[in-house]
Amino acid sequence: MRLVVVGCAGSFPSAESAASCYLVQADDATGRTWNVVLDLGSGAIGPLQRLLDPADVDVVALSHLHPDHMSDVCGLYVYLRYRPDRAVGEAPMPLYGPFGTASRVADAYGLEPGEDMSGELAVHTWQADRSVRVGPMRLTPVPVNHPVPAYGIRVEGPSEADPSATVTLAYTGDTDACVGLDELATGADLLLAEAAFVEGREDAVRNIHLTGRRAGEAAARGGSAALMLTHIPAWNPPQVAAVEAAAVFTGPITTAAPGMVVEL
Repeated sequence: MRLVVVGCAGSFPSAESAASCYLVQADDATGRTWNVVLDLGSGAIGPLQRLLDPADVDVVALSHLHPDHMSDVCGLYVYLRYRPDRAVGEAPMPLYGPFGTASRVADAYGLEPGEDMSGELAVHTWQADRSVRVGPMRLTPVPVNHPVPAYGIRVEGPSEADPSATVTLAYTGDTDACVGLDELATGADLLLAEAAFVEGREDAVRNIHLTGRRAGEAAARGGSAALMLTHIPAWNPPQVAAVEAAAVFTGPITTAAPGMVVEL
């Protein structure tokens, strides 16, 4: 299983990166590559096209419905519906998200009365801790602590080094410290954790986002093997999240960047 960072900017696209979007890929026993997109935030449909044909995505999994995590589902819908080489009878792409995902996407796109997206997107509502199978991967949504309904997502799949072994990527989405975050981090080979806030800064209120330190504490409590920090807004000082995390977590720490590839 491998992770490709499509976009990692926090809250809005930066000059260098789209907002949150992560491509997770795994090959099955036949050699077929399965593609899961975790979030599809502002600006992400552009760089995603450098990695694959968007029509080859097997599942889109949304952590929550803030624009920096879902707004480019609108662009995906346009691509799926209007591309000239669309196959007759093509099945809609599965899209998982919190309750209200279908209406939120429709509102964001601005559907006219009587229109719907069901021919292109098959929308499903996450059920807490109920797994979804995508080829050789298993996705498990875990409720987390954010002002709107939100989920972190554990992705389990075959190891790149040994396909008979299972590895785990744990993606926090947006959250502050909570029981769900600890559940996500427990035994993860890689904890992909947002770190939008900075310790001691006036805006670092609770129950919205993590700081680098809080992300590091979660990785340490859960025994995560490695930590990747992401969702860092453009106004944050470079590497401040990693410095905070390193004070409390002794494992490998990286800061996400567009195009980064991690083999698990």
